[in-house]
Amino acid sequence: MATVGERVSGLDSLRGTTPAKPHDARAIAALAANPGCARRALMDGAGVDKDAAARHLGFPAPFGQSPFAITRGNAFEALVKADGCAELLRLLRDVLRLPIDEVAYQDVQNVGAHLRHAHTRTLFDRAARGEQGTLYDHPLLSLKIAGHTAFLEPDVVAFQHGGRFHIVEIKSFAVIDGQADPASVSAAARQAAVYVLALRSLLEELGHDPLLVAHDVVLVCPENFANRPMATLVDVRRQLAVLKRQLARMTSIDRLLAELPEGVSFDLLPGEDGAPTRSAEALAEAIQQVSARYAPDCLSTCDLCFFCRDEARRDGASDLLGRQVRDELGGVATVEEALALADGLREPAPGQEEIARLLRDAERLRRECLA
Repeated sequence: MATVGERVSGLDSLRGTTPAKPHDARAIAALAANPGCARRALMDGAGVDKDAAARHLGFPAPFGQSPFAITRGNAFEALVKADGCAELLRLLRDVLRLPIDEVAYQDVQNVGAHLRHAHTRTLFDRAARGEQGTLYDHPLLSLKIAGHTAFLEPDVVAFQHGGRFHIVEIKSFAVIDGQADPASVSAAARQAAVYVLALRSLLEELGHDPLLVAHDVVLVCPENFANRPMATLVDVRRQLAVLKRQLARMTSIDRLLAELPEGVSFDLLPGEDGAPTRSAEALAEAIQQVSARYAPDCLSTCDLCFFCRDEARRDGASDLLGRQVRDELGGVATVEEALALADGLREPAPGQEEIARLLRDAERLRRECLA
């Protein structure tokens, strides 16, 4: 088992001379979307800029919000936080049953960026001791990612006196007739889970019970077609469990590092102007030394999605199943493989015997229904 220093050194050598890309909450949340991908675990653990790598390989991913969406999001957040978060307090009194006399408000941004993390620790230490606290605007939290420290900034953390801390996530996607886009809600839940984990880690470091941070987060969105905010509680326990497993896997990636051929590096070899000087072919060859776990849902979560999709298609996997279906089928990756197992035309791999039996039973029932 490698020491922490050896592990960090090994990951840094994978990145080479390319500057490390800091992890933000969106990037960490995306880890939970594909916990079984060795390629992503190594590249994210090493702080590799996957967007820059994808562009250099000729497979840029169309990520990023439009200027209109960013402007709309900023305007909605400003509305929710106006007048010392008066509108947010109204919502919290409903969803958290916050007493009217709890109206303390702390804007952590006002102390300056270099002091925010230390100031955040002090404020939450006092709040956990019951001294003060209701709303903390833009606190600065931290989380260890494979030996590196990532600094994270949730929208708001609300503290219910005598109760628990709650992460507040403000999003500009609308809730229409009580329903929101499932993909948007899922992404918001994964991101909020990152903040929950970071705040729990902070409280544990300070000697407090980490479970003072609730697993129910407050999601604030516009209601219907107006800009009036509404709030609801979202349970992120499942996202927390996946995130913990993935971060533990990134912290214990000695086996993945040991399996790499000697000299493998994802270094872009940036020149004086910052542009990559390494050939795209050499970079692609190095990346392909690490196995990927591509699925169609990677297209919304990973910068390397188009590169991995092209690789999967060249390997003959043009009919890949979604990751959730693939996991439920015990690792059966393609429609062709599932149909072959169902028809008995393919012998199940070790561990797939039960899945093969279920697929054959399903095919038998299908034929009986059609008959």
